[in-house]
Amino acid sequence: MLLTFRWPVATNIDGNEILEIQVFNYSKVFTNRLIGTFRMVLQKVVAEGQLEVTDTLIDDNNSAIQTSISIEIRYQALGGTVGTWSDKEFLETPSEHSEGDGRYSLETDSLLSGHRHGSDVPPGKSNQQPSERSFRRYNGTRRSWMWDCGGIGRVWIVRKGKSHPRAAPRDDPAVLETEDLDRKAMRYGAGLEPDTISLASVTAVTTNVSNKRSKPDIRMEPSAGRPMDYQVSITIIEARQLVGLNMDPVVCVEVGEEKKYTSMKESTNCPYYNEYFVFDFHVPPDVMFDKIIKLSVIHSKNLLRSGTLVGSFKMDVGTVYTQPEHQFYHKWAILSDPEDLTAGLKGYLKCDIAVVGKGDNIKTPHKANETEEDDIEGNLLLPDGVPPERQWARFYIKIYRAEGLPRMNTSIMANVKKALIGENKDLVDPYVQVAFAGQKGKTSIQKSSYEPLWNEQIIFTEMFPPLCKRIKIQIRDSDKVNDVAIGTHFIDLRKVSNEGDKGFLPTFGPAWVNMYGSTRNYTLMDEHQELNEGLGEGVSFRARLLLGLAVEILDTTNPEINSSTEVQVEQATAVADNCSGKMEEFFLFGAFLEATMIDRKIGDKPINFEVTIGNYGNQVDGSSKPLLRRKKEGGDGDEEESELLQNSSEDEGGEDGEMVSVSSSQPMKPLVTDRNYFHLPYLEKKPCIYIRSWWQDQRRRLYNANIMDKIADKLEEGLNDVQEMIKTEKPHPERRLRGVLEELSSGCLRFLTLADKDQHHSSRTRLDRERLKSCMRELENMAQQATALRSQVKRNTMKDKLKLVQNFLQKLRFLADEPQHTIPDVFIWMMSNNKRIAYARIPSKDILYSIVEEEMGKDCAKVKTVFLKLPGKRGFGPAGWTVQAKMEIYLWLGLNKQRKDFLSGLPCGFEERKIPQGQNLPSFPPISLLYTKKQVFQLRAHMYQARSLFAADSSGLSDPFARVFFISQSQCTEVLNETLCPTWDQLLVFDNVELYGEAHEMRDDPPIIVIEIYDQDTVGKADFMGRTFAKPVVKMSDEQYCPPRFPPQLEYYQIYRGNATAGDLLAAFELLQIGPGGKSDLPPIDGPTDMDRGPILPVPLGIRPVLSRYRVEILFWGLRDLKRVNLAQVDRPRVDIECAGKGVQSALIQNYKKNPNFSTLVKWFEVDLPENELLHPPLNIRVVDCRAFGRYTLVGSHTVSSLRKFIYRPPDKKAQHWNMAGEIVVNMEPEVPIKKMDTMVKLEANSDAVVKVDVKEKKKKKKKGGGGGGGGGEEVEEEEPDESMLDWWSKYFASIETMKEVGGYTEGYPGEVKNKDKDKSKAPKDDKKKKQQPVPELPEKKNKQKIDELKVFNKELETEFDNFEDWLHTFNLLRGKIGDNDDNATEEERIVGRFKGSMCVYKVPLPDDISKEAGYDPTFGMFQGIPSNDPINVLVRVYIVRATDLHPADINGKADPYIAIKLGKTDIKDKENYISKQLNPVFGKSFDIEATFPMESMLTVAVYDWDLVGTDDLIGETKIDLENRFYSKHRATCGVSQTYSIHGYNTWRDPMKPSQILSKLCKEGKVDGPHFGPGGRVKVANRVFTGPTEIEDENGQKKPTDEHLALAVLRHWEDIPRAGCRLVPEHVETRPLLNPDKPGIEQGRLEMWVDMFPMDMPAPGPAIDISPRKPKKYELRVIVWNTDEVILEDDDYFTGEKSSDIFVRGWLKGQQEDKQDTDVHYHSLTGEGNFNWRYIFPFDYLMAEEKIVISKKESMFSWDETEYKIPARLTLQVWDADHFSADDFLGAIELDLNRFPRGAKTSKQCSLEMVTNEAELPMISIFKQKRVKGWWPFVARDENDELEITGKVEAELHLLTAEEAEKSPAGLARNEPDPLEKPNRPDTSFIWFLNPLKSIKYLICTRYKWLIIKIVLALLLLIMVALFLYSMPGYMVKKLLGA
Repeated sequence: MLLTFRWPVATNIDGNEILEIQVFNYSKVFTNRLIGTFRMVLQKVVAEGQLEVTDTLIDDNNSAIQTSISIEIRYQALGGTVGTWSDKEFLETPSEHSEGDGRYSLETDSLLSGHRHGSDVPPGKSNQQPSERSFRRYNGTRRSWMWDCGGIGRVWIVRKGKSHPRAAPRDDPAVLETEDLDRKAMRYGAGLEPDTISLASVTAVTTNVSNKRSKPDIRMEPSAGRPMDYQVSITIIEARQLVGLNMDPVVCVEVGEEKKYTSMKESTNCPYYNEYFVFDFHVPPDVMFDKIIKLSVIHSKNLLRSGTLVGSFKMDVGTVYTQPEHQFYHKWAILSDPEDLTAGLKGYLKCDIAVVGKGDNIKTPHKANETEEDDIEGNLLLPDGVPPERQWARFYIKIYRAEGLPRMNTSIMANVKKALIGENKDLVDPYVQVAFAGQKGKTSIQKSSYEPLWNEQIIFTEMFPPLCKRIKIQIRDSDKVNDVAIGTHFIDLRKVSNEGDKGFLPTFGPAWVNMYGSTRNYTLMDEHQELNEGLGEGVSFRARLLLGLAVEILDTTNPEINSSTEVQVEQATAVADNCSGKMEEFFLFGAFLEATMIDRKIGDKPINFEVTIGNYGNQVDGSSKPLLRRKKEGGDGDEEESELLQNSSEDEGGEDGEMVSVSSSQPMKPLVTDRNYFHLPYLEKKPCIYIRSWWQDQRRRLYNANIMDKIADKLEEGLNDVQEMIKTEKPHPERRLRGVLEELSSGCLRFLTLADKDQHHSSRTRLDRERLKSCMRELENMAQQATALRSQVKRNTMKDKLKLVQNFLQKLRFLADEPQHTIPDVFIWMMSNNKRIAYARIPSKDILYSIVEEEMGKDCAKVKTVFLKLPGKRGFGPAGWTVQAKMEIYLWLGLNKQRKDFLSGLPCGFEERKIPQGQNLPSFPPISLLYTKKQVFQLRAHMYQARSLFAADSSGLSDPFARVFFISQSQCTEVLNETLCPTWDQLLVFDNVELYGEAHEMRDDPPIIVIEIYDQDTVGKADFMGRTFAKPVVKMSDEQYCPPRFPPQLEYYQIYRGNATAGDLLAAFELLQIGPGGKSDLPPIDGPTDMDRGPILPVPLGIRPVLSRYRVEILFWGLRDLKRVNLAQVDRPRVDIECAGKGVQSALIQNYKKNPNFSTLVKWFEVDLPENELLHPPLNIRVVDCRAFGRYTLVGSHTVSSLRKFIYRPPDKKAQHWNMAGEIVVNMEPEVPIKKMDTMVKLEANSDAVVKVDVKEKKKKKKKGGGGGGGGGEEVEEEEPDESMLDWWSKYFASIETMKEVGGYTEGYPGEVKNKDKDKSKAPKDDKKKKQQPVPELPEKKNKQKIDELKVFNKELETEFDNFEDWLHTFNLLRGKIGDNDDNATEEERIVGRFKGSMCVYKVPLPDDISKEAGYDPTFGMFQGIPSNDPINVLVRVYIVRATDLHPADINGKADPYIAIKLGKTDIKDKENYISKQLNPVFGKSFDIEATFPMESMLTVAVYDWDLVGTDDLIGETKIDLENRFYSKHRATCGVSQTYSIHGYNTWRDPMKPSQILSKLCKEGKVDGPHFGPGGRVKVANRVFTGPTEIEDENGQKKPTDEHLALAVLRHWEDIPRAGCRLVPEHVETRPLLNPDKPGIEQGRLEMWVDMFPMDMPAPGPAIDISPRKPKKYELRVIVWNTDEVILEDDDYFTGEKSSDIFVRGWLKGQQEDKQDTDVHYHSLTGEGNFNWRYIFPFDYLMAEEKIVISKKESMFSWDETEYKIPARLTLQVWDADHFSADDFLGAIELDLNRFPRGAKTSKQCSLEMVTNEAELPMISIFKQKRVKGWWPFVARDENDELEITGKVEAELHLLTAEEAEKSPAGLARNEPDPLEKPNRPDTSFIWFLNPLKSIKYLICTRYKWLIIKIVLALLLLIMVALFLYSMPGYMVKKLLGA
């Protein structure tokens, strides 16, 4: 055995270093066992440079063992340069054909890579050397010194000699079978716990990763630039604490360019809007997520003036989209003023923001009454982790210079210019534009320059951290007509900053960024212009830009600060040339090993390939070079730079054999492969290219990214394995997951040792340093978490842990993305006739070389399969799915001085062909490779079947065939007509496949096979249906064809069509080497077995699955909603079922219109199916319509891709016995509200014990609890409500309360419950009592009385009960092609009807106990006890409660919704009861419809928008299949209520009593019971239930009854053995409304439920009344007694004293037009005012929702009144009256009538605390207290925005109902009846009357002198004009007549 290691070492080796070699016994399952160690000091080696040693190994105890080792060591010190030693001289090996054997020596393999290096042994030696893989994994820790790479010193060791006898044999299978593993596990792991075993990736379940080929990427189509549908919905609820006095605020909502406004609220600082806005977009995701959402509050906007901005808030759409559920719900946005940085906060705005893409379904929290007082601080509209106090910051974007720009004018223009002016200028005028957070800034324009120098910085001022994630930087070309983008780059702030406590502010560069876009040749109409705007993947290098970014947080207290947020541009200091790294020469080498699958459109012209990196190598259109300077040694940096633009094509061979770049292959004419594709006949001569280029050396960045990428790839592969194992039910996936986690943690630790070394510190930017630190922290952390997780992975925790590991993967991918670019990406273009046709883009980091394995790019020195694609938009849709060309390409990129190894990864066996100058230079790159070695193989493709293919024909089926490509051959399977699940069962044999290279490399590195699936059309070419790749299993000629590797097993391969999956292929592929003996040595192929299939070979026996006899029983129920076929109605349909070639037909439906159900219900057929359930073929359901004259038309078809859920498994005998033993007692009492019920069920479900809930104790607790504590005894306990007061709505609201308390939303709505405990200081408020305590002891909120509740589902009932498919399944019948553009054609549009039925599959001899059961009817087979499917008449009662969040349908952003219901022929439009201008309408209606199933079973409930003129628009609709509900065992006809009562709001709705229902269920389920026993017990099967036995009728008489008991059983029916299932409770379901025009996007939600009653049963009672509650009329009387300490505004005329003329204004929120003022208390000197004034506010109030209801017309043009619901808030304001100017506002207080602070007893005790510190104070509600008197403070904001007291008011509030108010009327102000006495005011306030003249004189002389003069002058002027007009006509007449 011979192994070669090579260690690059960074520094010269010290003679005292020790070399240690460890020999392991390698194991795949456990850690490798150490056999022995060899150590030697390297002193002699360092001195002599070469040494041979043979020595024995020593074991752990330092004693020698018999194994010996021979090594040869060679050391070359650092001084040496590249290429001084050739490998041959070094490795004197016995092998003659060591054409460079050393190259494939085992480069230090590592724990990370998983690539097998050591497996290449020269051929011919493989049999004698059994142990060549034994030295695979070895201890990675003791060798850390070997890895400090950097320089090019090397240590070589060659190891000869024998190794330990117990090594693994060579032919270990690449995939270990699991039984194998288990055996090994038993053998090695003596007593290992099974929960600690882990599998490493050697036993990968998917591909065997090889060492010379990279994995190809299967998804083809670029999805980036394609537009999608998005909807942004924003609800503006209210604003608080707006800064300013007496304002009229309007909110402007802006998304991108669109603006919408709310209505205006008058004179309030806390307006309540509750308005909903929707913005629809159809744009690519990148554009969408960069749009800015801006909310601004504007003061006093009207038609004429735009208003003044109070404050604004902005965030980008992407931030919202990354939130959980893509939304912020009920959050407060902080408003700030962008014009004034020092101002601080300007108020809060409460809103909901949601962004929905197509197919996202957002769960909106239940719109219950939001009563809880909002904790603003805890609910800010900010993503997690953003501090609430955001500061202003300056973002400096520094633009230094650019280079490599393309020309942006045509050369004609240039020639004209040259002719006219004689100047030869560059053809581009670039400037840079930067966009961030909705603002744009741009640099100056540099005229005519390909290498512009700007040195400018653009400064943005924005809040930090910003809620806009990306900065867009664009180089643009200034043009007279229109500016166009040259290239675009985005800086993602998340990647250049870190918010952790050890994080850093955003920083970048100075670093170069590369820009990509359309090809560089300038055309006037560039079809790929979008690529330059940053949409989609760029197809060519455009330019690079040197830029930097810095952020400084502003100190806003500093007075010098410039407080504007306008974008500024100023000069920046230039940076040194070498700041971005030292220029190094890089070398790129590529070899084209194969070019096949070339699209036939371009097959007729010669084709060549061009490779470019930056502008190097670009010969067609890279020529934008101002002047060409040659780079000589010692040239300064400036000259080096211009080399970037140097064009290789003019570079003739340099002197002294200097290498010239060759960037494109020679044109060659393609040959035909088959009808669709051509190939280039490279055969043994493979063309090469090589390019020299100069870039700043920043490889470290890419190295770190590569290490992380490799860890991530390994992790992803491991996760795929685990998922595959779970999917295919292989045993012990958890072991594999443990292995994955071990590899992850060791990989992360490896990163820490590798990344933390960096030589050239000068050019590291701050971002480099900080990023390295944060990556190291993250990975260290990840390693610890992975280790911790590993120990927690058990069988049952797999799923959750898998999710956590997925998060690791995302984080790694995020970290690995390096924001500061270095070397541009490599583009490979296929050219035909010098035109660019198709391209591939390869990131330079993937092919970057490093001497350290982990840092190397994943495709460096590997053969990579690349598929070329069309550029830009042309690649969207079907055009992008077809391959333009498939290439096998080998690439190597590295420093020129490391060039030595650039050929090392090529398949061996070639000679190099060089250009004449480089003939005898060993390191000169070849221009082609001539392969001397070739191997001949035979490929066998076993094509068994495909499933779930894509419908390519209008019939909804396809005629598929598969085409298999290998190298330059292709073959097809036969075409199978009209199926989506073809079973080809065909073997394709490819003979004489020639592969170039050494034989042993082929074994682990075969080329890939491409399989494409097509749909055969009678005319035209076949349609592409999908593609997949496979790797064959290879057998060399010297291996046996025997297990475990052969024959290969069938495997599933995922088929892709573009980015979408399009089915699976079940196949196996083997590649067999044809040895010297020719084909006779290959395993024989059996000839065709089927005579009728002709020459087609079937898949051989060892590979095809083992079959068994199965019987398939089909239940035919009926067909529904069949659409027309070719304009004709379907009249006599039939269903054909087919599976694996066998099938059965249903009975014919004679008249589909009359009865669409089948007459014969059950039929069966027998078929041979594979034993392995995963290989079961799909079952096809087809519906045909039988027309006259024996014609058949296909109506539609459905494919059941997996039969697994229909397989019948006989119940396990043993499991049943314990069920029947003994009685299980369940005790319950209906008194307990539902929360406790739930708890009980939880306990009971997993225990067989007796469960008793002692209700008495709870009652006691309740009484003690007083006001729920914490209310300070303030709150009076509410008395039990009167039964007559309660209605259905009480039940509904109580249920919603419960749902919220029990944390109904905790899963979906983190926002709903989470914030309750944020602020402990606010906890004592009574309503904050909703903390999550253990469920049983929920604090009864407000000690809720026992209202019976129902269940509110916040989704459709179907999702809760598995679509009611417990025995009757619905299969959608499809017809028509799937659209090419996967956005447009949804499955919905292809549905042409539905088949109802079911199926049951079982192995044929069925256990006989089934058929022997009582009442077994053989005609029904396995479908016993199925109801008859004759037509049945049903009364359907539809209750519509309300709709929420409707999509606005009118221009005003509102809608006028009404309900429309359709069922069969019944069509109800409730048009007259539309609800005006409401997006959350409460309908509260029920509709009764009589229907006949099966003809009328699909209920459609739609919400329309009423329009005065024109047709009404559909807002959205929801469809309910009533039939499945009606027949379901879950009994969805009428929900079972929680308690049974015969009167009141909770009357039993069902015509059958609970006891009748129970006996019916028992009879149907063949369950013993019910047996009612004494003492409130009932026994059903072996369960005993207990409960009360009496019921009260309406007169309060108690009667004995069994109904409570029966109901208790029904509510726990799922616990009954065998027959039990959950019954539908009394409920309200929430259904999304959808609009066919906007597929996939919710248009609102509808709360409703449906009851159904068969007409042959007794009729049900009348429908429950759920009409909306009418608001109750109240009257609020407010008496303003006195004010005190009001601030004084006016100066006295004589004395100069301060005084105020006080009056108080009041209104009930929302009714400003009804505001009432007291009289004026003139000239108050102390701020005291006496009023004794009464306001009277009548209002309508909804108790349950705590809202006032107002109906008013929105504007004079409104057709009808609109109803508004607003919170009940009383506003009192104090004003200073002025006679001639506007009154001055002094202060205000707003009291929420439901919870406001109790007034202070005296004016002294009244303080600011009462407003600011509400949380601590006892709160009261006027609706409970009825009468309150006290002092309250008036507050306003001073100049610094601080709240201050501006006065105090003594007031009395008195609330009466309308009836009470009528009985005891009171007058307004001080009028009768019940007048108030006149206030006793001091004399000063009457100064006006005492001294009127003096006052007037004073007033006129001082204050209003000028005003009066102005008025007099104006009057005089007016009189003059009037006189003129008056006398003009007479005068004119005089003049004219000459009188």
